Amino acid sequence: MVTGMGVLAPNGTGLKAFWRSLVAGESGIGPITLFDATEHETRIAGEVKGFDPLDYMPAQWKPKRMARHTQLAYAATQMALKDAGFDPATQSASLLLPVCIGVSTSALDVIEKGFQELQVRGPRRVNSGVVSNCQPQAAATLIAQKLGVETLATTISSACPSGIDAIAMAAARINAGDAEIAIAGGADAPVTPLTVASFASAGLTSVGRFAPAHSSRPYDEGSASGVLAEGAGIIVLENLDHARARGAKVYLEITGYSAQMDSKPQDPFSGLEQTMRLSLANACRTVKEIDYLCSYGPGDPELDAAEVLMIRRVFGSQADRLPVSSIKGATGNPLAAAGPLQLISCALAFRHGMIPPTANHEVPNRGCDLDFVPRRARKSDLNCALINVRGLGGGNSSMVVENLCRE
Repeated sequence: MVTGMGVLAPNGTGLKAFWRSLVAGESGIGPITLFDATEHETRIAGEVKGFDPLDYMPAQWKPKRMARHTQLAYAATQMALKDAGFDPATQSASLLLPVCIGVSTSALDVIEKGFQELQVRGPRRVNSGVVSNCQPQAAATLIAQKLGVETLATTISSACPSGIDAIAMAAARINAGDAEIAIAGGADAPVTPLTVASFASAGLTSVGRFAPAHSSRPYDEGSASGVLAEGAGIIVLENLDHARARGAKVYLEITGYSAQMDSKPQDPFSGLEQTMRLSLANACRTVKEIDYLCSYGPGDPELDAAEVLMIRRVFGSQADRLPVSSIKGATGNPLAAAGPLQLISCALAFRHGMIPPTANHEVPNRGCDLDFVPRRARKSDLNCALINVRGLGGGNSSMVVENLCRE
């Protein structure tokens, strides 16, 4: 059960701002401000606006030395715990509280800055904090260390599915009886000079054919590529008995999950087909019971069309009646945070009885012929949703979530 959520995204910080933007179809993509991108091929990205780590942690922790994704992950954790009405400091010190965080690009800002120091100041003047702050597990470790209870910190790195995979791992620990409550999610902060340049060189982020706010265009004929973004989405998970015992609100239940690699060279996206089939089987649900599909939809023409093809394989004729929307028109692609942000958007869609539109989707691209909920949000009685996430390297994850708000 998801009982608390925290979000920092390009289109809004906090649940209210995030949801308001999604429903309005407003994009958080804008000019890059985190560094001087004047000489870069692309000068746009999805940045978290107005973020100050000192709003979430004391100065003595030296947050400015931390990687930005670590700062974002910790801030989102504080939001999620507050939303859940759960304070670990008031619990028994023996409480086991697993922390599972997904990270894709890790601390590239720290690494790039450290290399600059090496080049300019020499090897004897590099900041010693680079060692600890650039570790892949830094975000999960910081969260675990500051909770004040017994924890098991785990870091998952599986490209864009990292965050949703981390949530699935935390849910599995609760289902196995290893814990009653857990913290999980994902964070990435790839808006750095080297990362942006490499994504642009690989054709993986938009070079700005449209105004920044209209550049991320899932399933749209005007799309040439997705848009790189940063963000964090963290949730609090509990078993039902624990949640009810403390009177917690429940946003949704995770009932199915699967992760598969693309393993057929002649059918390069078939792993996504298998994750959808297996997650539905895991949830004991049929395609007719899915009311909404929160898609991967990065805005890359090839990847968008491939996902549509896999959806049609799984859903058959039901695909023509299935609302499918991608939130990346509003958020861009925040890599490991993508899946958690999708889950949070599903929880809010359940709560408000509203499917968020695919922002900036106007004219369907070739091979993209589903109901993408264009232009405006749609009222809908939602009970069950499917989430798709895909990553570089051919990793795929799907998750089935169900609405418990009316119980």
